[in-house]
Amino acid sequence: MTEEKNPLVVMETSMGSIKIELFKDKSPISVRNFLSYVKDGFYEGLIFHRVIKEFMVQGGGMDADMQPKKTKFAIKNEAANGLSNKRGTLAMARTGVVDSATSQFFINVVDNTPLDYRGKTPDLFGYAVFGQVIEGMDTVDAIRQVKTGSKMGHSDVPVEPVTILSVSVVE
Repeated sequence: MTEEKNPLVVMETSMGSIKIELFKDKSPISVRNFLSYVKDGFYEGLIFHRVIKEFMVQGGGMDADMQPKKTKFAIKNEAANGLSNKRGTLAMARTGVVDSATSQFFINVVDNTPLDYRGKTPDLFGYAVFGQVIEGMDTVDAIRQVKTGSKMGHSDVPVEPVTILSVSVVE
């Protein structure tokens, strides 16, 4: 039996491309969810709407007018999968509710171990890592450097929109 390889996706952004390996073995629910959005073309035209230089860049939910795009149902949080929110990893964004992640994700630009699973309570549950940037960290680092401000009641929004042009599975 050959070991099935993890899916790879390429995210083309207005600032360059990012190649990502998805950890299907460790985060099957998050990966299946993310790929379902990818296959629907959901991310095309959405922006990185939250960029915090020494923390992470977040996208996958809003357009350039800060309008949220309608998502599918929320998924189970897989933060207890043993993966750490290290620099270059992708994790599911969510609200304060543990199992509330839908389409939004973030890329850690520094080691964010405080976001890892530390216990079953909502304040300790953490954020599910489901992928890793394998090429294009220079693009991610360019995104984290953009000037940000407030827009439509959101803070840390890039002044010039950083757009996701497409996300496609590498066959």
